[in-house]
Amino acid sequence: MPPRHNHDRRAFVRAAACLAVAPLLGRPHRARAQPGGAASLATALQRLVAANRILAHENVVDAFGHVSIRDPENPLRYYLARSRSPELIELADLMSFELDGTPVDARGRTPYGERMIHGAIYEARLDVHSVVHLHSYAVLPFTISSVPLKPVIHTAGVLGAEIPVWDIRAEFGDTDMLVRNMAEGRSLAKALGKNTCVLLRGHGAAVGARNVKEAVLTAYYLQVNAQVQLQTLALGTLKALSPAEIAATTATQLSELSLDRAWEYFCVRAGVEPH
Repeated sequence: MPPRHNHDRRAFVRAAACLAVAPLLGRPHRARAQPGGAASLATALQRLVAANRILAHENVVDAFGHVSIRDPENPLRYYLARSRSPELIELADLMSFELDGTPVDARGRTPYGERMIHGAIYEARLDVHSVVHLHSYAVLPFTISSVPLKPVIHTAGVLGAEIPVWDIRAEFGDTDMLVRNMAEGRSLAKALGKNTCVLLRGHGAAVGARNVKEAVLTAYYLQVNAQVQLQTLALGTLKALSPAEIAATTATQLSELSLDRAWEYFCVRAGVEPH
């Protein structure tokens, strides 16, 4: 029997994906894709699973850290996995939350304690549709030293010209340094401001982006840039990107051609299907 045509296979995969996420949507599966409907949400959730696997495979996150997306059908909600290591995340682990961190349908699943990072950033930034929280060891030295992290390589222009550092102790005193409530989350979101990245003193970083592909790309190159900057500081004087170079390299990195190419590469390396 001759092999099925590629378009038949793609149609089958799309249908299976929609059926897989139907329980998450809380409503019957619709056969035809509608803008902002079941099919688009199905793709968004598949990408969220892929993002978890990618960040884990690239060692941006380990047992801890997480990535979320704003609900494409309801901007006052977001999707984030249950409390589980990113490398293990599956569709059934994804949960919907109100911006204040209240689970929409917990079904006995335990949420991440630091989900307020995500909700507070979505609340403050209507332009952000995906958030990553990471604890990259390469980034950590810049959270506890006087040396600022700056974009120094062309692939890291997406980090932006300013990368602020937020210190939870300055406003909330001695804590376990985790962002556990909306007051702490809002303080972090305020420190992020209009920037793309914010560092958390002695803790890690948060990234806010327009979509999950951009969030993954930015989080990855945040780590790579930190590694290169640390190596450069050991050699001598640092030369960072200029504002004009940051703008130009960001436009290139976030162009459809570059972003899709990187996403496909990351997905294949992590063993997930590009969507």
